[in-house]
Amino acid sequence: MSVFGVLSDRGHGHVVTTILIAMVAMLFTAISYGRMARAYPSAGSAFTYVGQEINPALGYVTGWSMVMDYMLNPIICTIWCSQQAHVFAPGVPYWVWAVFFALVFTLLNIQGVKTSARVNSALAAGMGVVIAIFFVVAARYVLGHPHDDAGFYTRPFYDPSLWNTKAVLGGTSIAVLTYIGFDGISTLSEEAENPRRNILLATVLTCVVIGLLSTAEVYAAQLAWPASEPFPDETTAFVYVAGRTWAPLFAIVGFTLVLANFGSGMGAQFGAARLLFGMGRSNALPKSFFGAIEPKRHIPRNNVMFVGAASLIGAFILDFDLGGR
Repeated sequence: MSVFGVLSDRGHGHVVTTILIAMVAMLFTAISYGRMARAYPSAGSAFTYVGQEINPALGYVTGWSMVMDYMLNPIICTIWCSQQAHVFAPGVPYWVWAVFFALVFTLLNIQGVKTSARVNSALAAGMGVVIAIFFVVAARYVLGHPHDDAGFYTRPFYDPSLWNTKAVLGGTSIAVLTYIGFDGISTLSEEAENPRRNILLATVLTCVVIGLLSTAEVYAAQLAWPASEPFPDETTAFVYVAGRTWAPLFAIVGFTLVLANFGSGMGAQFGAARLLFGMGRSNALPKSFFGAIEPKRHIPRNNVMFVGAASLIGAFILDFDLGGR
């Protein structure tokens, strides 16, 4: 939902198609991560996989590439949460919200993986209820506005008047953001029970569920708000779609997306911290800082704080559209 407006603009309205194409690529990636996690159930994730199987130097490059990826996700989530919160409370400056969310992400992750998991489980349950409500009211809205055009229901997949292969493929590269973070499951191999089995299952199932659920969400959204109509605001486009289907959903979905990005940002921050720990433990980064573990909660506290600081700085330098692209 968060990247719906950006995807619609970049893919010339073919949000559903870009998400489905991206899912195919991500499924191959998910299976690969899961199989490598069986061989190396390590917090280092792809850094360990490449370093052990191919070459330590290439592992170092891969690790830094992943760190940049993982650092971008909490930055994007901090930006989106802050922008949406500013819409709800315009009297509070954006920078105050950015500091607030970056600080809360960091403080919760410092409490340990069990606290993060409990918070995310609660958020997921609440968001699931809102998604179910959206599907009901979206169906009621679409069926309550009948269309004689036979292609109306297939246009979100393929619209001849807007189709541009280059634009769709460009949108697909952004649609990958829908799945970003699922590979972070592999960074928690040392926290998981039976990682040689469960990491593969969790990674693949997460990718499939994200793909199918996201496809259904944006399909309903494109039926309610055709691509030919511009959005009042590209960053929060889905909130306006939800408000069209049922006015109270404007605020409800807006708040829910804050929670969604809150959970995503918190999980991404912890995944990045674990990856940095794997690199620090292997002396790819200064071990005294990045390879340190807080003895009480057994978390890489230094890394959590490092990623939190980077997220806050990024929230002041980037905007959501630039970060997504």
